Amino acid sequence: MDTSTSPDDLRVALQPQARRLAVGTAVALVAAVAAAFADMGAYFWIAIGSALGGVARHWFSGVAARLWGVTFPWGTLLINVMGSFVIGFFGTLTGPDGRIFVGTTARQFVMVGICGGYTTFSSFSLQTLNLVNDGEWLGAGGYVAASVVLCLVAVWAGQALAVGLNSLKFL
Repeated sequence: MDTSTSPDDLRVALQPQARRLAVGTAVALVAAVAAAFADMGAYFWIAIGSALGGVARHWFSGVAARLWGVTFPWGTLLINVMGSFVIGFFGTLTGPDGRIFVGTTARQFVMVGICGGYTTFSSFSLQTLNLVNDGEWLGAGGYVAASVVLCLVAVWAGQALAVGLNSLKFL
């Protein structure tokens, strides 16, 4: 009796294992690609929010420059105050204890995308340095103080308003 296995017998015996391995590998690859695209969805919405915030910042900066001039960076100051209010309000209203549930991607769209694209800390820093370089020490100091104080007050006001809305019973 011959107990040796021919190469054809071995190939036939290994085919189901090879198929399972190939199918398992394909399923794992599809799952990894799907997970990457799911994560990319958040990046896409953050990018869209950033674009919207950047366009809004550009528009409002132009309006502020036409209304109040460019000697003092009123546009950047007001943009940062408004952005601070929005992030405080939206973050609290949609937070874990908030009145309105939105998914993580929607929160990132507004808070990281729109607010991140809209507010302008780098512009604030450059404009402060320009005021200092122009010898406008009082203006620079006032701008820094106003930015910090007003933005903290705005984020607090946004949060306080959202806390109040969260506690209302009729909404």
